[in-house]
Amino acid sequence: MRKIFACLDLGSDMLKLVVGESFKGKINILASVSNESKGIKEGFIDDAQVLMPKIKELFKKAEEILGISITKVILSIPSLNVKFHMNEGYSTIYKEETTISNEDLIRAMQASSYNQIDDNEELASIMPISFKVDEEVVSYPVGKVGKKCSVKTIFTTVPKKNVIPFIKVLQKLGIEVIDTTFGAIGDYYELKSKKNDEEVGAIINIGYDITEVSIFNKGVLTNIKPLNIGAKDIEHDLCYIYKITNREARNLRMNFCLAHGRGSSTTLKRTFTNKLGEELSLSEYEVTSVASSRLSEILKLAKKEINHLTKKEIHYIIITGGVSEMTNFNYLVEEVFGHLAKIGVTKEIGVRDNMYSATVGLIKYYLDKLKLRNQEYSILSDEDLEDLSGIGRKISINENSLLGKLFGYFFDN
Repeated sequence: MRKIFACLDLGSDMLKLVVGESFKGKINILASVSNESKGIKEGFIDDAQVLMPKIKELFKKAEEILGISITKVILSIPSLNVKFHMNEGYSTIYKEETTISNEDLIRAMQASSYNQIDDNEELASIMPISFKVDEEVVSYPVGKVGKKCSVKTIFTTVPKKNVIPFIKVLQKLGIEVIDTTFGAIGDYYELKSKKNDEEVGAIINIGYDITEVSIFNKGVLTNIKPLNIGAKDIEHDLCYIYKITNREARNLRMNFCLAHGRGSSTTLKRTFTNKLGEELSLSEYEVTSVASSRLSEILKLAKKEINHLTKKEIHYIIITGGVSEMTNFNYLVEEVFGHLAKIGVTKEIGVRDNMYSATVGLIKYYLDKLKLRNQEYSILSDEDLEDLSGIGRKISINENSLLGKLFGYFFDN
């Protein structure tokens, strides 16, 4: 069985879709596409009617590459107003053979969140942090012999508005969501090392509207905070200082600015007529000074937030997001954090850009969940797999999208 998965990230600036295949423990990227976003503001849907055509364009790009329709995705959701819960659950082993199975472990995890989720909230993630068989602490319970399997978990919940509007929009397009969670978890899974799994650290993802700061303790997300600052603020600064249009400011940020002034040119220039009708000739050094100042502020705010989110010693800081690809960004990171922080590297061929770190990582996270449950899955049917190199087909509307089963990966409905 070929294991094919797709992950969708609906950002305020860019929509991103990655399709990958799991093969011998690695992800091979089959398609990675992005599209300008409209109808999303600060991570939430602002105008669904404007957003839907953009999503259609995005899927069309991927389908033209693959030659098949994509109708199932893992979805990255906003982390605003997330709540963290720690609880313990257990399952009793009644069968004659008292060897603990994956199903017994899943039941124990279900029990850990039973009656813990408010009616206006949805489950976003659940991760085991310790296990017991009977009263003995074990590293992993599956395969052990006992009458009781206990598990302590950290699980997160978010308001329904973080999830349901996205699901409804995708359903209207015939796209089923098979799992949802935070992009921060994807960032971790894409950028982590074996050493990180034993340490406490932070990941900073600088987006367009939002910079997200998340804390991981031995690979488990323990806190997260979205900051209302990002790449858009660089553009606003350029617009305000030079009285240029938003389009011109965006073009400068993406194609002319450096992240740090080291080596920037005073002679390399771009000419504009601003909104006052004045002729401007802006050097790389000038616009870089504006961008670098705002980026430095973002990093310093994120550094301060790390100290608010945890009192534990931080062993690593990884910075990602499309902004981290800017030339000279490493110099700025070193100025603010010293040698403790580094820029993440999204390594898979076909997605070597940090704007895709969360989408690739969420596929890896989902595969980990399948392994925990001892199941195999693919978003493609056998017929689709046969047509993987064939002619693309139009996405069909799925009237039976499993809205009630969005969170049924651990919670069978």
